[in-house]
Amino acid sequence: MSGTSEIEWTDVTWNPVAGCNIASAGCTNCYAMRMAARLQAMGHPKYEGTTRKSGNRNIWTGKVNVDQLSLADPMKWKRGKRIFVNSMSDLFHEDVPTSFIKQVWDIMEKCPQHQFQILTKRPERMAELFSKGEIKKLSQVWIGTSVEDAAVAIRIEHLVSITGMTRFVSFEPLIGSVGTINLLGIHWAIVGGESGPNSRPMLIEWVDEIESACRRAGTAFFFKQWGGKNKKAAGRELRGRTYDEYPHELAA
Repeated sequence: MSGTSEIEWTDVTWNPVAGCNIASAGCTNCYAMRMAARLQAMGHPKYEGTTRKSGNRNIWTGKVNVDQLSLADPMKWKRGKRIFVNSMSDLFHEDVPTSFIKQVWDIMEKCPQHQFQILTKRPERMAELFSKGEIKKLSQVWIGTSVEDAAVAIRIEHLVSITGMTRFVSFEPLIGSVGTINLLGIHWAIVGGESGPNSRPMLIEWVDEIESACRRAGTAFFFKQWGGKNKKAAGRELRGRTYDEYPHELAA
């Protein structure tokens, strides 16, 4: 499942992996979990067994499927794009074989015209693979981690341990304060509220904490959305304006 994306900070999504499991509180109302359930019900083999019914909702089973057929998708796009890698899973999930991650890396290396944006809740595994030389540093690959509140802010430390790469943090869904956070070494921060029928509110004070941390560290600040049951109605303005900042490499 690759194609044009409505996510504000990317152009297209590329999903060589499907399926996941709940890693922390930010995963509770995961949009990918709901979408995977629909695709599984429609008979898409890639999503077979990835979700199950629990009460009145669908949740991840923990099964992860790799998709060899979609591996070459970025090579079909000749014009450069921002590509969100695995919007429907996590490339560094513990059940994704290292050999497959290396295949994904090989494709990205062959596509210098693109900008690949990799977001994981498991930056410790990513850091380990870099340190062992299983994957290499590529200028066209941005690496990021998700932080929904202060309880998982330790993920940033794993991320910044990987030097020589463009690093970003997605504070989405932001469901609590991150406190006085240090963003030195982080090039880009995305902030967004949770959306969907059971979405949890996001307070402006939490957003202000992150923007202030960005200004202190010289980190580009991107405000994605307020979220809520009707995210389009809530909009994406913060104090009367939009924030669409990118790291200097991409802005240039």
